[in-house]
Parts: sequence; structure tokens; C-alpha cells
Amino acid sequence: MKQLPILLLLLIFATSIVAEEKEEGFKFTTIKENPITPIKNQSKSGTCWAYSGLAFFESELIRMGKGEFDLCETYLCHKTYEDRARAYVRLHGDLSYAQGGAFNDAVYCIKNYGMVPEEAMPLPGTLYGKELNDFSEFWSVIDGYMKGLVKDENRKELSPTWFKAYNALLDTYLGQVPEKFTYKGKEYTPKTFVDYLGLNMDDYVSITSFTHHPFYGTFILEIQDNWRWGSSYNVPMDELLSIMNNAIEKGYTVAWGSDVSEMGFSRSGIAVCPDVKKGADLTGTDQARWTGMPTSEKKQILTEKPLPEIEVTQQMRQEGYDNWQTTDDHGMLIYGKAKDQNGKEYFMVKNSWGTTGDYKGIWYASETFVKYKTINIVVHKDAIPKNIRKKLSL
Repeated sequence: MKQLPILLLLLIFATSIVAEEKEEGFKFTTIKENPITPIKNQSKSGTCWAYSGLAFFESELIRMGKGEFDLCETYLCHKTYEDRARAYVRLHGDLSYAQGGAFNDAVYCIKNYGMVPEEAMPLPGTLYGKELNDFSEFWSVIDGYMKGLVKDENRKELSPTWFKAYNALLDTYLGQVPEKFTYKGKEYTPKTFVDYLGLNMDDYVSITSFTHHPFYGTFILEIQDNWRWGSSYNVPMDELLSIMNNAIEKGYTVAWGSDVSEMGFSRSGIAVCPDVKKGADLTGTDQARWTGMPTSEKKQILTEKPLPEIEVTQQMRQEGYDNWQTTDDHGMLIYGKAKDQNGKEYFMVKNSWGTTGDYKGIWYASETFVKYKTINIVVHKDAIPKNIRKKLSL
């Protein structure tokens, strides 16, 4: 009986050790948080560009005092896929034709075709019996149609009906684009709805940071999904970060294109750049065990608590882009700043993978990760610090 208190003490001690180990993870404190609309789920579709692009403009409408709107990704996809098919045919198939897109697609569509609220078209997936997007069958059908159209070596000319058939496929899987619709008791066209929203696409610019083009000019960012050949302003890496920080501080959000295939981008909601080559030392893991460890397990260990990160340089950014280590993978929305328990700052990111992960659909991306892996951003011109705007002649 006298051994019971000792056993009890040992149990309490062991429990406290386990609890302490569980509490070693990330702890965030919000510094600044700008308003966003509810998180959506792009599900099984390569449409992050549509979800993040419209999430950006939804936040802009809140910032402008217009209220909360739910803009229609399906409309944006339909109009973009129409244009992309025409361009693909004009170039005889020598153009990227894929589900993915760029922020420029959202800007171009709203400026030239307008926009509709979510309720003006069928909800994603519902036309083919799903609750969310599932482009598996849809894209297999439409991609096969387009490739067959341009790869037929015996074809001497295209029939005038090719686009009609293509558009019918879009209508079947996405729904017909409305010429008119009623919103809150008033009738609109897509263009008059944008007039009602008060969005001016000339207020928004794309910004990037690479050395293969001169700084403070513009160039067409060479990524496959920039098929419209939209231009971006080019600034040094530190000024890119300065623009993003200034935007958040002044109440703006940032459309963020990034590479999420990195070891430090986890499905739990963390994006960091620990030194993978020093992974064993950083995590206290035996070198032999670390060497033989699966990549997925390494990734989990490297993103489960704050670790020292690499020092990012402009040259590293460029090398990553040139050697295919930094790729155009995913579009998201940056809307705030936070700091971890060590005082390191992170951007708060709205994703479009549903309310998953440790933070219910929100990611925390370290400034190091953002400096290293940002492809481009879109911001309101007024979100750019005045000294940088002057250099860009904006």
C-alpha cells in the first residue's frame, strides 16, 4: 500500500512529460487580421486561382465598405476556359491548356466580362451529382476534345462549329453563363453587377521578384498558367516583402501565388523553410535514422514545431525558379500577420482546401517561406509603399 503514492507520482510525472511534448508545437498570436469571407473548398479541381482570386476581391469589397459578397468561381472558370480554348486553337496547340490559371484571369474576366454572385449559376459539382468540384471526368472529356482538335494531322481547316461543341461541354459540367440574373430583387447583367460592386480592375497590379529581368520594369512572367501573358512589376525580394507587410498593415489583403510542393509546406497549416540538409541536427534525430526516413515523415517532423530557418537571398530565389525547384503550384490569400512563441512573424493565409488542418483552413507562412517561394502577388496600387510606387511610376 505504501508503494501507491510513489506509483502515482511517477504516473503524474510521466503524464506531465507527455503533455509538455504535445505543447511543443506552434503557438500563434495574431498581430493584424483583415476581414475575409468564409473559407471554400475547391475540392478535386485545379481552380485555386479562381478561389483565391475571387477571395481577394471579396475582401476588397469588405475593405471598400461594400459589404460581404460571395462571387462565383464557376463563372470565372467558364469564361476563362472559353478564352483559353480559343488561344490554344489559334496557336495550333502550342500553348498550355490545363485546369490551372493565374490571378490575371480573374482581373481580365471581371474587367471584360463582368461577374455574377454564386447563386446565379449551379453550385460546384451539382450538375454531375457531386457536392463539390470533381473535375476528373469533366477535364478528361474536355481535354481529350481539345487535343483531338489540334493534333489531327489530316485536318486542313477547322469547322465553324468546334467552339459551339466545346461550349456545350462547359455548359454541361459547369452550367450556362447567365446573360441576366436577379440579385436581392434587382436585375443585373454580369457587367452591370461589376458596376454595382464598384471594382476598378485598373487599380490592381501583379508584382514579382526575379533577376532575369530588370528591376522596376514589367515583364511577362514565364509560367505555364500565365497563358494570357499578363505582365508583372519586378522589384527586389526585400521590397516585395515590404509591399506585403505594408498592405496588411494598411488594411489590404494580398493574392499570393506560391510553391507549395516544398518540404516545409504541411497539410496541417504550416509553411516554413527549415534547412532540410541539416534536418537531423535541427530535429535531434539520429543521422542514420534521418537518412533512411521517408520524405513524408521528415516533412512532418520539420513542421511540427518552430525550427531555425534558412537565410534566403535573391540569388536563391532565382536559382530555385531556374532549376524548377520553385514552381507555380497554388494560389491563396494573405490577410494578416501573426507571431509564434519565439516572436518570429508569419503571414496568415486563407486557403481553398476547406476547413482542414490544425487551423481550420488557415495557414501560417513564415516570412522566410514567403520571401523564398512567392511566384507573384496581386495588390491594390494604394497598398504599395509610396517610395516603391515612385520607382514603379505608379
